[in-house]
Amino acid sequence: MTAPIPPLARHRSQPQPPEEWEPERLSAGPWRLIIRAGTVFVALTVVGIGIGAIRSSWTPAPSVVTPVASASALATGRGSTQAGAAQQQATPVGPGTSGEPVEPGASAPPRGGGAEPAVSTREAKRVHDRFQRDLSAVQLDMDDKAVAQLEQGLALEMTRASFETARLRDDPVAAGIWPGTKVWVPRRTAEAGEWFVAAMHEPGVARVTDVLVRTKQGWRLVASTADTRNPAPELPAIAVDADGYATSLDEFTSGLRGTPKQVALAHLRSLERATDDERFADGPWTSTAVRLWQRERAQLRKAGWKLELSYRLTGKVRALRTVDGGALVWYAARSTEVRTAERPGTTVTLKGSAAVRTANRPFAQTASATYGRMYLAYVPPIDSTEPIRVLGDWTDVLESHGT
Repeated sequence: MTAPIPPLARHRSQPQPPEEWEPERLSAGPWRLIIRAGTVFVALTVVGIGIGAIRSSWTPAPSVVTPVASASALATGRGSTQAGAAQQQATPVGPGTSGEPVEPGASAPPRGGGAEPAVSTREAKRVHDRFQRDLSAVQLDMDDKAVAQLEQGLALEMTRASFETARLRDDPVAAGIWPGTKVWVPRRTAEAGEWFVAAMHEPGVARVTDVLVRTKQGWRLVASTADTRNPAPELPAIAVDADGYATSLDEFTSGLRGTPKQVALAHLRSLERATDDERFADGPWTSTAVRLWQRERAQLRKAGWKLELSYRLTGKVRALRTVDGGALVWYAARSTEVRTAERPGTTVTLKGSAAVRTANRPFAQTASATYGRMYLAYVPPIDSTEPIRVLGDWTDVLESHGT
């Protein structure tokens, strides 16, 4: 008989206070698995030389530790990315405000474009409730086969990777149900098909979002994010029409500070280049991650190593219209960090989940890790002076290697 499922713990990484965020695991907290352990620090051991350790606070210490980029490993365990190009020119000015998501039937445009969806908001809520129960049971058993009936694409790959890491650690995977679910079902469009968003919030723990799509095999989770900041910022209000349905926006929708795809590519490019993009508000998945990458690269350079970052956009970019004319945008990526020795004398040992995958071995020539990353961003309307804000992520290590 299956053991009772606790109310919380469904994501995958242990909570981490803001002062301990690293590029690899910015804002790790308990959400899906309470969660994901996607942090990869890299420890540099120097023969006969003392090098300061790069910790989450990036202060000197006995040995060099190098983190990687991305963020919240906590709720349902999910995340990945890379960078691309184009985006609109605009300079955001300061943080914006946001309100509680609008319940179906609340204020919004009279009627949105697109066909009526196959499920109502109430039915979608039942679908997600069943999904949470089934996923929690799968997590308790770490069942690689059964999870394919609940997730697909990068989300499935990340969850299976988290199971593998847990098995190598000989640790159980946390499981549980998130409370206070609110659901938004957009009208069906040719580009996006049938999908919906569920948002959950446990004050002091995390604000979580799940994106489920309808396939021939049934409903599958394709994206999930968590924000474990305390307090987690409110989500901007999602617009619904007179029938209670949200509006799905395609990746090329204009009238925003950038199209959804442009925003996703700009964010990933900023992380890949470790350079700030002024259109984005400061935060754990933007400016903080950039600074940590910069410091890690500098520390590695001193030890005779170089760091190369790659963030590749993966899968569909999905977006919903907000009441203010902006958009909430979900996107995913696959990121790879490659560390290469440029002179002999030091070794690198990966940390966190990446170290588990490499049995904590030190490497003298190369050390690399690949992550799945998922993000949620709020994009203001084009005439707004608000910056774009990244409001959560899911990150899991997919593989790690070294020589």
